[in-house]
Amino acid sequence: SCLLVVKSGIKRLILLINIMFRGLNKISLDTKGRISIPTKYRPELAKYGSNKLICTIDIDQCLLLYPKKIWLKIEKTIMDLPSLDPSSRMLQRLMVGHASEIVLDSHNRILVPIELREFSGIKKSAMFIGQGQRFEIWNYQSWNQSRDAWLKKSNFTLTEQLRDISI
Repeated sequence: SCLLVVKSGIKRLILLINIMFRGLNKISLDTKGRISIPTKYRPELAKYGSNKLICTIDIDQCLLLYPKKIWLKIEKTIMDLPSLDPSSRMLQRLMVGHASEIVLDSHNRILVPIELREFSGIKKSAMFIGQGQRFEIWNYQSWNQSRDAWLKKSNFTLTEQLRDISI
C-alpha cells in the first residue's frame, strides 16, 4: 500500500492506496556498495513521502527492502510476538536485529550496509525483485540457482490457502 498526501489548508488527509511493486531487474553495485533503484519503482516510492527505507535479511539469504512506513507495521507485529517463544525470538533477532535504515539519496541510490551485503553474498551483480509491498535483493547467481531449483521441484504441494486461488 502507498500513502498519498493531499494538502487541505493546514490539515493533511492521508489516503491509503493499494500499490504493488512487481517485476525484476538485474542491477549492479558500485565500488561503495550502492545500488540505484530501478527507474520504474521511483514514482511509487516517492508516494510514501519519505526517502527512508529499511533493509533486513531473509531466511533465503537475500535482503528485504521496505519503505519505512510499511516496515514500521511489520516491525510492530514482529515485536508483539511472545518473547519467551523461541521461534518468535529467532524472528525478532533476525528480522529486527538486522534491520538498517537506509536513505535514498538525490541520485536514487541506496548504500547497502556491508554486513547485509556479506550475509547475502552480494558483491557486484544483483537481482532486484518487486514483491508486493517490498523488494528482494539477491546475489545474481544465487537468484538464478534458486529460481531454477524452484522450477524443477517436482514435489510442489499447495497449502490449504493456495488451493483456493486461481492463477
